Amino acid sequence: MKIAIASGKGGTGKTTIATNLACTGASLGHKVQYLDCDVEEPNGHIFLKPDIEQIQAVTVDVPQVNSSKCTGCGKCGEICQYSAIVHLKDNNVLTFEQLCHSCGGCLRICPADAITARPLKIGDIELGKAGSIGFVHGRLRIGYVRTPSLIKEVKSHIKQDSLAIVDVPPGTSCPVVEAVKGADFVLLVTEPTPFGLNDLELAVGLVQEMKLPFAVAINRHGIGNDEVEKYCRTENIEIALKLPDDRRIAEAYSVGKMIVDVLPEYKEEFAGLYESISKRLKG
Repeated sequence: MKIAIASGKGGTGKTTIATNLACTGASLGHKVQYLDCDVEEPNGHIFLKPDIEQIQAVTVDVPQVNSSKCTGCGKCGEICQYSAIVHLKDNNVLTFEQLCHSCGGCLRICPADAITARPLKIGDIELGKAGSIGFVHGRLRIGYVRTPSLIKEVKSHIKQDSLAIVDVPPGTSCPVVEAVKGADFVLLVTEPTPFGLNDLELAVGLVQEMKLPFAVAINRHGIGNDEVEKYCRTENIEIALKLPDDRRIAEAYSVGKMIVDVLPEYKEEFAGLYESISKRLKG
């Protein structure tokens, strides 16, 4: 199974639930992978504490123009929908690598064969083991914006014989779409606050548009109000987990410890969450 743990906003406890679910799956005897696709700010390693065994550089192709061969036809600029390559006067061509989406259109349309592909490093992927859990996460280079490309590379390491827990970036933008794409199930983590409800509605709209099966997990249950629960009842959305507002959980989180390790009584909660998702998919 590929289970994506997502949230409409940051700070809801998405990584807390993702890492503890991964540990629970491993404790139940499953072969588990944890993949942190929040590549702009990965933090699952703080809790899982993996031994990194391999680091891979990730590159994308961007255009490089040979001015001596350029005829100044301007076709490259016409085909680019993102203004990543622009033809100026006197056969000068400017490229903006951060705007490029690596479609290769400019290379193919150039009649003078003046454009070639140049690799641009956008980040790294680190692979290792956290006990019996396979660990993969990406680190986007500071100042770079090719987040979906790096997420796609992280997901390319999913093994078909494993339970893959995909820790998704917060929000509902392009990186989230890339991270949840192909998931068997999406768990939307929220909090019982007005902001939590607002962003949950956006996340629900996203997964419904993508026709992905999903359920909701409420973190810090007991604070705020019951509007999230009312919304889920009205929309017939399953609430698969209610994690209480327990000070001991916050204390464990603050020092990078796993809930299921520090507070054994929560093992049943996460085991129940896994079984609930598993049964729903099998059903």
